[in-house]
Amino acid sequence: MLEVKQVSKWFSQQRGVSEIDFAMNRGEIVGFLGPNGAGKTTTMRMITGYLNPTSGSILVDGLSMAEHPKKARRQIGYLPETPPLYPEMTIASYLKFVADLREIPRREQKSRIGEVIEKLGLQGREKQIIRSLSKGYKQRVGLAQAILHKPDLLILDEPTSGLDPNQIIEIRQLIRELGENHTVLLSTHILPEVHAICTRVLIINKGRIVLDNKPEQIAQSMGQAFEVKLEVRGPLETVKEQLEQLDTVESVQVIEAAAEESEENSTRLLVVSRDRQDIREALFFRMAELGYPIIGMERERMSLEDIFVKLTTEETEGIANSDGSGESDDSEGSDDSPVESSGKQDEPVKAEEDGEVTRHG
Repeated sequence: MLEVKQVSKWFSQQRGVSEIDFAMNRGEIVGFLGPNGAGKTTTMRMITGYLNPTSGSILVDGLSMAEHPKKARRQIGYLPETPPLYPEMTIASYLKFVADLREIPRREQKSRIGEVIEKLGLQGREKQIIRSLSKGYKQRVGLAQAILHKPDLLILDEPTSGLDPNQIIEIRQLIRELGENHTVLLSTHILPEVHAICTRVLIINKGRIVLDNKPEQIAQSMGQAFEVKLEVRGPLETVKEQLEQLDTVESVQVIEAAAEESEENSTRLLVVSRDRQDIREALFFRMAELGYPIIGMERERMSLEDIFVKLTTEETEGIANSDGSGESDDSEGSDDSPVESSGKQDEPVKAEEDGEVTRHG
């Protein structure tokens, strides 16, 4: 559905992103993570056609953004971090305006607007002035304009930024539902959101992709050992010795020894497997043979937060940015940025600095 091939972007002799390379298949919801200034927004603006890459190519459903920009953009729905809304319009009039910009045939506009209003839970608010909406509902209207023309690819930049917990839950559920019929690239700073929504994770740092994997496979791809936290009721030295004798166990570390006066007499251990094998079954049967009851057993995993910090701190700068370059996303608005002309009727609705839609002359 989306192919980003060796894409680089320069700003004033500084490289914003360097040889970005990834692809997305239909139906994927991909989380796009990175610290501030890593290149997320630059990349998303190039994908949507707001910026031209300095080098490389972007294909949307097989269409080159450089060679067939009008057709490629028709496949994309874009929600920038600040929704591109006119606060003085009603929801219905705004969506009618967007439908005209998108060149949706007039005979289809009423039914299409009705569909997105129902999907985004905006029924009964069609005549409400956008200025009077809560931030959560403004985000819903922003999503409505992004899917109005039935795009195959959705680009969502920080869709839950600034929302309260209830609004975040609502928007996440909407994104899951949208993912059933669309391919979604989702930029976010909220790491638990990736686990809650995404089927795949991209992490960018210093303008380079440093990780591309499924959430459940990230720890293994980072070379993390298979570790198990084990709580056993039994004599410490015997339990430790018996576990160390297993062929599949690399090491056993005492986390917390049982207090002598404790009636439970249980000990907590960290058991590391050899060659990253799953040792939970072997631990269970060995303790069962000895008659020592297992009170608890839990696999220890690196959290996404741990992985994010590891990949984006100065210690891994050589991996993240081997050429020592990189430019903050703030450079995207520089005067020499080759922004696409706003005179094309099929462009995604543009967002000005004040969050309003760019009027097409």
